[in-house]
Amino acid sequence: MREITVSAKNVGDAITEALIQLGVTSDMLDYEVIEKGSAGFLGIGMKQAVIKARKKEIIPEPEPVKEEPVKEVEEVKEKPEKVKNHSKKPVHKSYKPAKEIKEEKIVPESTIRPEIELAEVQNDTIQACEKFLHDVLGAMNMEVEITSKVDGEGALSIEMHGDNMGILIGKRGQTLDSLQYLTNRVANKSQDGYVRVKLDTEDYRRRRKETLEHLAKNIAFKVKRTKRTVSLEPMNPYERRIIHSALQADKNVSTHSEGEEPYRRVVVTLARR
Repeated sequence: MREITVSAKNVGDAITEALIQLGVTSDMLDYEVIEKGSAGFLGIGMKQAVIKARKKEIIPEPEPVKEEPVKEVEEVKEKPEKVKNHSKKPVHKSYKPAKEIKEEKIVPESTIRPEIELAEVQNDTIQACEKFLHDVLGAMNMEVEITSKVDGEGALSIEMHGDNMGILIGKRGQTLDSLQYLTNRVANKSQDGYVRVKLDTEDYRRRRKETLEHLAKNIAFKVKRTKRTVSLEPMNPYERRIIHSALQADKNVSTHSEGEEPYRRVVVTLARR
């Protein structure tokens, strides 16, 4: 069984890299943490996290037992009078009315997201967001330089620079996403209309996007090779849209999302022809 050794800035990034190299999802990965890693003090003495990872062994499922079909002909012979009476139909004990059976129609998430018109970002809003971030980071005893600008999409893009930014990113960007959510709340309390805030540090958003696009292509290859559906790990809406967009042009697979937040995940299936 193939086993690889992966090192990264933290254990979460090492796991993501192992998923890409082995071409599997998180539910099919076995790993052992060799070194948890350390951020050091102000970047001095930093140690990378190291894991050993391998693909889980798949145990084939037993074939389902085939049930013999119900011999309705024999029942008719025993009670022929039932056939003549068309007003009464024999009902099997396991029969359920059709109206009780509900079929959920799965709609790709990327096709139902409405476009939201962004409001023009005001200077007071930018100052409110920067003050909020300075207060939060100051409470964490972190000295961070903040740069704000309005990007080409009309969103407020905020970059943070400083030492030991891995703390602000967190496992798979969860800390950065939470801080971005709170900053969005601050921005939309400061003015009318909808303002979108994008928070980033150490170019994490671009690197994470490339990682997810690479993962999406590997998963699509696996689905086409095995002809089996693959369910990815839970992701936030932004990351799910990256997966949808990365595979949108591939006519051999289709994607949709299942589950409830925060456990909603992308499912990749073989396209129907």
